[in-house]
Amino acid sequence: MDAASILTRLRTGETPTDDEIRWFSNGLATGAISDAQAGAFAMAVCQNGLGKEGRVALTAAMRDTGKTLDWALPGPVADKHSTGGIGDCVSLLLAPILAEAGVYVPMISGRGLGHTGGTLDKLEAIPGFKVDQPEDTFRKIVEDVGCAIVSASPDLAPADKRLYAVRDVTGTVPSVDLITASILSKKLAAGLETLVLDVKCGSGAFMQTPDDASTLAEALVSTANAAGCKTAALITEMDQPLCPAVGNALEVAHVMEALTNPKNTRLVRVTVVLCGEILALAKMASSPEAGYAIADRMLTDGRALSRFGRMVAAQGGPTDFAENWKAHLSSDTPVVQEVRAPATGRVAAIDAAAIGRAVVHLGGGRLRDGDDIDHRVGFTGLPQIGAQVTKGDPIAQIHARDEGEAKQAAKALLAAYSLTDDTVETPPLIYERIGP
Repeated sequence: MDAASILTRLRTGETPTDDEIRWFSNGLATGAISDAQAGAFAMAVCQNGLGKEGRVALTAAMRDTGKTLDWALPGPVADKHSTGGIGDCVSLLLAPILAEAGVYVPMISGRGLGHTGGTLDKLEAIPGFKVDQPEDTFRKIVEDVGCAIVSASPDLAPADKRLYAVRDVTGTVPSVDLITASILSKKLAAGLETLVLDVKCGSGAFMQTPDDASTLAEALVSTANAAGCKTAALITEMDQPLCPAVGNALEVAHVMEALTNPKNTRLVRVTVVLCGEILALAKMASSPEAGYAIADRMLTDGRALSRFGRMVAAQGGPTDFAENWKAHLSSDTPVVQEVRAPATGRVAAIDAAAIGRAVVHLGGGRLRDGDDIDHRVGFTGLPQIGAQVTKGDPIAQIHARDEGEAKQAAKALLAAYSLTDDTVETPPLIYERIGP
């Protein structure tokens, strides 16, 4: 086989054979495929697609370019994946809820990407918390605690890491086939039996319309199930931050409030529904609705809080974090500044991506690869769509390192909000379910 022949077939609209896709994927991992060839592959797939069978073949081939995990545990092994949003800290709630319900959750997560926050960055706001864990330690934590949230090891789907870097600089990121293979190659390499996908849709998501989100969700679900992992997807609303706090330590604090004193917030509702889907797929509940009840019970009776504390301790954090998280979690910044409403009205729309970008510019994300993060910065008290605000009243707080950054963040935040005198219809939290 040779790369030029495979690329020629792709360029003319033909799908390579499974063996050719596997050969090309191995070449990506080993370096036998050049950056130019990898870029040509990504562009051809972006323009012509691979079709369902080719998408499954690419996913499996990239998964198999590195180490794959297998588990021998006395319960189902499951995880969830979000396509990325603002104020989205579902993973921190979901993992301990599922673990308390008897599901093992070996969660391999990522860092912030563009305007969206990253689960690993949030967890590193907890003093001592280590996301980089050797495989034997990762396995022991999952076995003993029931859940662990870690970074991907370098030998997990290395072909994807190589291809993603090329896609990022060749304008080929928005390809359903390549997105699907990228997400699932890593998740399937983790040895999952069950997976639920949270496909975000709206101003703060990569997929901005329900139709685009549905197309991606259907590709992900069909590919994962074809690869042998029981999978469903929910398309959830991301036209506004999922919780009223955005920023790493601030979101962890919001999660701890939810674990300590659960309320019927948007974050809790999305988390409970995702947990219910996993429990039903894993045969731990007779239906998603029965799964919701189990998840809600794990949260409201305090067991999920205790389980989260055990996970934090097992991964190097404070042993009393569940009880004394306020003492350990530093979210104090030199400047905490109120933002006041410029007019009276109801919140009609929010540019959630603009809020995410504002947090990045405050220092809570990376403008360049390798940038350090200030976990303290961000926004709290953000009003949701439909909320009534009064001119001159505080509508949010900025947590910043200095006055200049706070001033720029206030300007960006106000520009992200649109007000109206009319009645506002709030968007649905969950648009659609896709799966078996």
